[in-house]
Amino acid sequence: MPAPSPGPELQLLRPDHAPALLAFEEANRAYFAASVPDRGDAYFRDFAARHRALLAEQAEGVCFFHVLVDGAGEILGRVNLVDVAAGSADLGYRIAERAAGRGLATRAVRQIRELALSTYGLSELRAATTLDNPGSRAVLTRTGFVSTGDITLDGRPGTAFVLTL
Repeated sequence: MPAPSPGPELQLLRPDHAPALLAFEEANRAYFAASVPDRGDAYFRDFAARHRALLAEQAEGVCFFHVLVDGAGEILGRVNLVDVAAGSADLGYRIAERAAGRGLATRAVRQIRELALSTYGLSELRAATTLDNPGSRAVLTRTGFVSTGDITLDGRPGTAFVLTL
């Protein structure tokens, strides 16, 4: 009996991820737009320049961008730490529609939690989600985030969360 597959791997964003990342964003645009603001046409039109800019931010240490890559090289998700400063960062993540509901977001957030502490030296992560995104709220709760109160995200009611590492 073959060993079970370890599942998708969380990788730090690299230049060669660009084609798979663009395919991921294009394939899931409508799905993501149902729960978060759409990235807009300019994001897709100027993707190559945007990708280079993200890598530059990452090189400066102000953000750490990660992709969840399956064995075939397809990107199934993104998990990002942005606005890194004073030992804290904002967490953001999205999982492809075809991979949703399989625990990938929970697994990836747990992995990024460990990286945030051990690799990036962070002591706190912040996150937020809208009230109409119960999946994201569940991921944050399952991974140890605690609600810090009600907020408004892009005109929609939401909740802010924090995790002390």
